This record gives sequence, C-alpha cells and structure tokens, in this order.
Amino acid sequence: MVSDSANKGSRQWVRTADGSPTLHLPEWDEHYHSVHGALQESLHVFIEAGLRHLPPTNPLHILEMGFGTGLNALLTLLETREGYPEVVYTALEAFPLEPAEWEPLDYATSLKSPDAAAAYAALHLAPWESRARVAPHFHLCKRQMDFREFQDTGGYHLLYFDAFGARVQPELWTEKIFRAMFNALEPGGVLVTYAAKGSVRRAMQAAGFGVERLPGPPGKREMLRATRPPQC
Repeated sequence: MVSDSANKGSRQWVRTADGSPTLHLPEWDEHYHSVHGALQESLHVFIEAGLRHLPPTNPLHILEMGFGTGLNALLTLLETREGYPEVVYTALEAFPLEPAEWEPLDYATSLKSPDAAAAYAALHLAPWESRARVAPHFHLCKRQMDFREFQDTGGYHLLYFDAFGARVQPELWTEKIFRAMFNALEPGGVLVTYAAKGSVRRAMQAAGFGVERLPGPPGKREMLRATRPPQC
C-alpha cells in the first residue's frame, strides 16, 4: 500500500510497503520501483538474482539500463565493498532526476547503513558523460541517452535491465533492444529484470539469450534472468 505522497515537480514521492521510498510518474501512472517494496524489489532482482549469482570477477563491469533514483547503483556499491577490488558501473538514463527529486529519497534510513547517505549523494553528484571514482573500489559512468541509441559491444559481465514497464514503453522491450543487450555482454554474461511477460521472454530468446523464470520479489510471481551462452 502506498502512502505519504508529496509532489516533486511532475514526479511524486511515495512511500512503498517496505517503508522505502520511490517516485511516481502521474502522466504514465508508473512507479520507478514496486509499490510492494522498492528496496525489497531491488535487492531481490538485481542483487540476489544478479550480482550474487555471478562468480567473482575483477574488474567487474556492470551496465544498468535506467539509472533512475540511483537505488540499484547504491545497493551495488554497498554490496561490493568487500570481495570486489574494482567495479566499473555504467548507467544509462534518458531523463536524469533533479536534486529536488532525488535528495528526499531517504534510502540511507531504510538501509540503516552509516555510509549509505554519503554514497548515495556521491552517485548523484558524479558528473555525467565521464568516469568518476565515487568509492575506493567503485567507478561510475553515467550516460544521458535513449536506450535505443546504445551500441556498446562486449565488456559487461552483468546487466540490470530496469526500464519502465512494457505497458508504457513497449519500444524498450523488443528483440532489437535485447539484441543490443546481448551484444553488450561478455559470453556467459547475465541480464536480470523484474519483468516476466511472455512477450519479453520470447524477445530475449529471439535475441539469443537462454532465459530462466525465477521467483519474483514481493507482489510479483516471477522475474526473468537471461544469460548469453558461453563460447565453445
């Protein structure tokens, strides 16, 4: 259940069921995270089913499609402080948040981590279109661009696909898009997403991925994990 709403320009701040905040886009009636729990969703989909699924790699290259509120990047930074000497995190976002929109999102309170507030600010204050060290082990490169323009080839071990849902942006959940994601990953690389629609799974498979259905986060029965097959 959502409560504690407050307007933040065209985006509205809302509290999700696990106590953590997210943003709502009224014109699309779409949330940046699950109303059943923003923090729980990100931990389940991207950290547990993605990051913790991979064998240790150094340096670890992660690509996020949809920087959004920065929650996935924050959780990844905190999760990789031990056991990951170097993480290079690239995030694409077509419409970055303004400070007035991201500053009130109190993820540090939800995480109960003494380092979370400073880390979260560092992620958002890092410059766009250049690589910045935001923690001793963590490099961030934020790129403002439409996902449909993305053409990187190889180099990424893990891909967080966190675009808005196919209901409002069907053009981002097509075989063409997932072909670009496939090409961006190293052989054996993994893509994780909260989505579980049959059309999304089929688009991934048509692009060459092996796809698994996994139990979803609270409020969602399933999610998808796609793997680029290793080379022979």
